[in-house]
Amino acid sequence: MEHNLSVGLDIGTTKIVAMIGRKNEFGKLEILGIGKSKSLGVHRGVVNNITQTIQSIQQAVQEAEAAADIKIEDVTVGIAGQHIRSLQHSDYITRPNSETVIDDDDIDRLVNQVHKLVMLPGEEIIHVLPQEYKVDGQAEIKEPIGMYGGRLEANFHVVVGQVSSIRNIGRCVQSAGLNLEGITLEPLASANAVLSQEEKEAGVALIDIGGGTTDLAIFRDGIIRHTAVIPFGGNVITEDIKEGCSIIEKQAELLKIKFGSAWPGENKDNEIVSIPGLRGREPKEITLKNLSKIIHARVVEIVEQVYVEIKNYGHEEQKKKLIAGIVLTGGGSQLKHLKQLVEYITGMDTRIGYPNEHLAGDSDEDITSPLFATAVGLVLDGLKRQERKKVEAQAEQITEENQPETIKEEPKKERRSFLDKLTDRVKDFLDNAE
Repeated sequence: MEHNLSVGLDIGTTKIVAMIGRKNEFGKLEILGIGKSKSLGVHRGVVNNITQTIQSIQQAVQEAEAAADIKIEDVTVGIAGQHIRSLQHSDYITRPNSETVIDDDDIDRLVNQVHKLVMLPGEEIIHVLPQEYKVDGQAEIKEPIGMYGGRLEANFHVVVGQVSSIRNIGRCVQSAGLNLEGITLEPLASANAVLSQEEKEAGVALIDIGGGTTDLAIFRDGIIRHTAVIPFGGNVITEDIKEGCSIIEKQAELLKIKFGSAWPGENKDNEIVSIPGLRGREPKEITLKNLSKIIHARVVEIVEQVYVEIKNYGHEEQKKKLIAGIVLTGGGSQLKHLKQLVEYITGMDTRIGYPNEHLAGDSDEDITSPLFATAVGLVLDGLKRQERKKVEAQAEQITEENQPETIKEEPKKERRSFLDKLTDRVKDFLDNAE
């Protein structure tokens, strides 16, 4: 596969998307091919049928390969699902010599210490995100490297998930004949695709409403402050319509997409949709007012749960206010009048997030749909990872060429993110498990 190409694989509850992209000469993302298949083996973001998931992945990948006329080998995969939770934690280290400046190694030591936290059985730390540092009691330091100090403290946002679920995703990708290039947290991928830097600085909550789960990522001062996965999404709305109107799932999904609205007030009492009955039975008549009441009840529940998480982060405190409000993305964000409902419940400014922040201007309208926010984010992530590797390789080369034999300095290596380490661990596990 060419070097400047990247493939994002979004394994969702309702659909699996494979997306091939590359940077064009203006540094924007150009999508070369996209493949989409119905996801059959995933429930609430967690794989529960390996064989079906492998087939769905292969189908999406083949479609993308055919569209772009490129053979896919490496993919960047997103993880989400109801097993992801996050916590706040602070930790400190005492430095042996306070007369030297704080460097990368000190921060690595501090971060590794967080990794020793005891988790529930089967859980593992996926992500450790430093929020702010303290050096010798001096607070609110963004970047302690280069400062003097004996005691280095930090607040961390720690994301935890179940190892087995992550390994299962790795297993599916490998069995589909692909190479796992990287693993990324899906709320972070979606955020990269739809949020602008200004929004992340001002404070913003990204709500990604998928089929099986709703992901939340909160940014402030450009740093991720809080993440959560709520185990409800568009599928429960469809389920409610199916039960409430006694129709089959396919019809319920179509009704939701075509006539659904999150705001019951706007439908008149006499607006009726007729649905063909099953084999020889009478057609059913459903009033749109009833339909939107069913949808409204469930959407309110989802939004309120998300709002609880935003409050848990501390949105009500002056210092933690989210000035840019809320951005809604994911397939579920296309529901009519959802924006107004979210504004009504939370009192925060809301917009729908389209993943066009980094896309080339002539991209297809389909690709800029909120449906593909996570996939676009994963492609971006894969490209970033490749650039990092390139920089590291060049640094090593330069060092080897320019140094006389006696003094070989270590090239300055960029700190590897936990997800890179996690990817390596999952790969090792899969290689040794066969």
